[in-house]
Amino acid sequence: MVTGAVVAGIGVAVPPAVRQEDLWAGFFADHYAGTGQVLARRIFRNAGVVSRHAVVSPLLEDVSHWSTGRRMERYLVEALPLAKEAVAGAIADAGIRAADVGLLAVCSCTGYVTPGLDILLARDLSLAADCQRLFVGHMGCYAAVAGIAAVADAVAVRQRPAVLLCAELASLHLQPSTLDTAQMVAHALFSDAAAAVVLVPGAPAGGTGYAVRGVASLTDPSAVDHMTWHVTDKGFRMGLSPRVPDVIGRHIRPLVSDLLDRHGLATADVDGWAVHPGGPHILDVVERELSLPAGALSTSRTVLAEHGNCSSPTVLLILEALRRVGRRTVVMAAFGPGLTLYAALLSAGPDGP
Repeated sequence: MVTGAVVAGIGVAVPPAVRQEDLWAGFFADHYAGTGQVLARRIFRNAGVVSRHAVVSPLLEDVSHWSTGRRMERYLVEALPLAKEAVAGAIADAGIRAADVGLLAVCSCTGYVTPGLDILLARDLSLAADCQRLFVGHMGCYAAVAGIAAVADAVAVRQRPAVLLCAELASLHLQPSTLDTAQMVAHALFSDAAAAVVLVPGAPAGGTGYAVRGVASLTDPSAVDHMTWHVTDKGFRMGLSPRVPDVIGRHIRPLVSDLLDRHGLATADVDGWAVHPGGPHILDVVERELSLPAGALSTSRTVLAEHGNCSSPTVLLILEALRRVGRRTVVMAAFGPGLTLYAALLSAGPDGP
């Protein structure tokens, strides 16, 4: 009998932390010296971020004028140890052997190298020779939810454990000073992290793990230019429209309602919300449109404050925080280029996670 997939282990790895105020005072105040400083300062103050993580802190090393080639070389140097820590942690947390893994999927939109993380992790962690590999790029912040959907399907069909890794190093894409508001927002929010989950076939055993019950997605092609990620000669450059929260606000309720309706649930039945904190305003919009009680998105706000926006790993950091406090029914939601919304419904065993 073919059974579904369960998130049985989670691993997280982050580089050193740096305080938002120190980043501003020690680098960005000068970076935006002149006509853009007042606006940039306001954006930094209102980002909802207290501390972030960076493999390359601008307080120590200014990469804003580096070539893309030089940034990609540094990507592999910095990403591999973080990825190994996250994947090894998830495998240990799930209680399986590395040799049991039948699929390793890697999501990243901040670095491209070959041989890549998937190949080098398979080598360094002694994955089986027949372990299949999948690399997903340029999905941005929603890649973790899309990745869980694809990996869960593979686990259900092949009946072998699988690993999903999300690794992003946004600090490598610091841009030269500009009056572009989108760049100011990106510089005020984005952070580095790696997070991995192990999915196994079956149902939550002994009250541990989260069954993947369903996934929903929606893409609004009329907003295709609202969120972009361009490869330039000086790293990757973000384009971000101020209309993004409005688009998310239009679609989030029908997306989540459809997902919950399929399983006979309502928002009141969800005790854990892992909503990607693209910024404080996006969380406010989601909270309002879903009519969530005060504090429902507190974990998302805490992760934003403590880690910043880490792109694809962020919802996995939130999921791990919800698991630690025993949340049983979780909705994950994330947003990215397209403009695309993804949501997943996870549920714990009868005894909770």
